[in-house]
Amino acid sequence: MADPAHWPTIALVTPVFNSARYLEASIQSVLSQNYPHLQYVIADGGSTDGSIEIIRKYEHRLHAWFSGKDRGMYDAINQAFARTSGEVMGWISATDLLHVGSLFVVGSVFREFPAVEWVTGHPTGFSEDGMAVQVLNLRRWSRMRFLAGVNRYIQQESTYWRRSLWDRSGSRVDDSRRNASDFELWVRFFRFARLYTVDALIGGYRTHSDSIGLQDIEACHQIHEEILEREIASLPDATLLKAFRSLSRSAQNVAGLEKPWRKLVLAGIQKWPGPDLPPLIRFRDGRWQMNPH
Repeated sequence: MADPAHWPTIALVTPVFNSARYLEASIQSVLSQNYPHLQYVIADGGSTDGSIEIIRKYEHRLHAWFSGKDRGMYDAINQAFARTSGEVMGWISATDLLHVGSLFVVGSVFREFPAVEWVTGHPTGFSEDGMAVQVLNLRRWSRMRFLAGVNRYIQQESTYWRRSLWDRSGSRVDDSRRNASDFELWVRFFRFARLYTVDALIGGYRTHSDSIGLQDIEACHQIHEEILEREIASLPDATLLKAFRSLSRSAQNVAGLEKPWRKLVLAGIQKWPGPDLPPLIRFRDGRWQMNPH
């Protein structure tokens, strides 16, 4: 490892409300890495299930923690980030987990590439018991393809950004809704910066029965569409983009055509080469490198 003084400070927050069943594993996945410059803040919404007692076990290693009534997860995240100053930012929910060494992945990538403002890694998943059971293929991203609806799933647990991008994008997560506000944040980030994909494991989503997002996935998708429509309406010339989205919606409403359209057209567009796709970031020969393929 390089001199600890050379690692950027990472501001990482965890919102929690009555998640004692999962919380300690999430905290340990962060603190066990011993990243040298970490501002780790836990925002508790007034838990009554033992979560606060778990937080107190680790408070000597936290940058801060607090507990009290809030307006939901995103309000808690905003309050927590306001207590930090770290150059690099991200959040991990109380039910989810970081992969081993992932904070060093994040810190070293941002250290190596000063012009990179936003990164994401392999989408990964954990079982309810905390086993790493899913590693999906790398995906590359561009603003127009994202707005077109080619792929909506930028995994929040694997995504980190510079505070400078956060500040230019409004310095907050939209806390007016209970879910999908990470998606809205990505839309704002895309206005200012390219999203780089890192060929590494960073964080993972734990599938569990209490997940808000999984309780009504169609409602979540509807929120995504509303966010995209508002953003596209603000663009000066989006005629082709609007036409493609209209065609895509029509195709997916035809019985028997939805799956072929997604598999052949949307997945195909996602993989098309083009100058709008940033190079991949891969670790080769002992250092991070930009790879156009």
